[in-house]
Amino acid sequence: MRARRGDKRAAVAIAHTMLVAAYHMLSHDEPYHDLGPDHAARRLSEESRRRRLITQLDALGYDVELHRREAA
Repeated sequence: MRARRGDKRAAVAIAHTMLVAAYHMLSHDEPYHDLGPDHAARRLSEESRRRRLITQLDALGYDVELHRREAA
C-alpha cells in the first residue's frame, strides 16, 4: 500500500497544477497558451542554474571547477 502513495501524490500534484491554470485563465479572462517544453529552463537564471548543477554534482562526489569558454 505504501508503494502506491507516490502515484497518488503525483496525481494530486497534476490536478493542483490544472486547477491553478484554470483559475488563472478564468480570473484573468485569458485563453490557454502553452509555456513550451523549455519553460523550466528559461524560468531560472543562468547563475541559479549553475549553482544547482554544481550542488548536484558535488552531492554525487565530484569536484567541480568551472571556466567560461572564450567566444569563437
